[in-house]
Amino acid sequence: MFTCSKCNVIPDIPSSGYLEIVTAVPQLRQSLNELIFQSESLNSLTVSYENSESLLEICHRISSHFNDAAKQMFFCGTGTVDGIKRSSVLSFPQFYSRLKHPDFIEVMRNSLFTSHMQPIITLDNNDITGYEFLMRPTNERYPFYPNELFDMARQSGLQAFLDSAARIASIKISASHLSKGVKRFINFLPSSIYDPAHCLRTTFQTVEAYNLDPRDLVFEVVETEKIDEVDHLKQIFRSYQQEGMKMALDDVGTGYATKEMLLQLKPDYAKIDRSVISHCDQDSEKQEKLIEMIYLSKEEGITLLAEGIERKEEADFCRQMGIPLGQGYYFGRPAERPIDSIQV
Repeated sequence: MFTCSKCNVIPDIPSSGYLEIVTAVPQLRQSLNELIFQSESLNSLTVSYENSESLLEICHRISSHFNDAAKQMFFCGTGTVDGIKRSSVLSFPQFYSRLKHPDFIEVMRNSLFTSHMQPIITLDNNDITGYEFLMRPTNERYPFYPNELFDMARQSGLQAFLDSAARIASIKISASHLSKGVKRFINFLPSSIYDPAHCLRTTFQTVEAYNLDPRDLVFEVVETEKIDEVDHLKQIFRSYQQEGMKMALDDVGTGYATKEMLLQLKPDYAKIDRSVISHCDQDSEKQEKLIEMIYLSKEEGITLLAEGIERKEEADFCRQMGIPLGQGYYFGRPAERPIDSIQV
């Protein structure tokens, strides 16, 4: 199985040893030396620490003393006292984030998470056509909110690791619970995929290893992801689609998922944001926006999915408007196992 160091390894930080900080800015080195260190080295400063608490205290002093711009100019590495082994070099913000959140590191390193499934419905007949896979914790000693875990992963340089692990976990769980023909909507972070041909290889190999039909997989850009490199995202879309998989754009109608973005990316599915769906049966402005989306989707061959349906009136209105798919608490909450049918 192909592996990638950014996606499959979290280097250990020794519980005792030495901390080396490197900076190319002489003024910062001098200030850091005055604050903590004694060193004659031109660019690097080294200090020993006895345990994780003392290492955290050193980094806390640095964080409190320097501003954000200065902290970005420091790079850290740790090693054993004998100096034989040194960890990967990280920016100071990444290094400090990992020290501050050992529980989150434990969650990521040992995959202490699973995916719950929320049903996606064909509105015409209330049949289940697929499920969205949503991360949830598995160990009560290591609770987390997914958005906080992903925020920490981004700050600590582990976003690619977590995003890949979450994708693969969702694929494996879907193979255990769903039959062929049922769609599996799986989130991903475009910024974690620096080279689609390289970063997505483990995803494609997992699909093949579990004998899944690629056409059943729908990968969607998550709602928190700012779309600022459209050409890069197009490349990611092509990589998935060349494998026979489908693509979805989230948050349509708000934020970065605009009409122009739909026209540029032409996803297979467009998920209408819950803020547009909420009380759409009573709001003429939202109804005008939905009419525009429906017209555009038909012109471009995009399948619309209404997210966040919580009321019968919203489901009925979306159905009457001709939106084919729906999702929300009205139909079902995320659960460990798929449900047999929708009771509404």
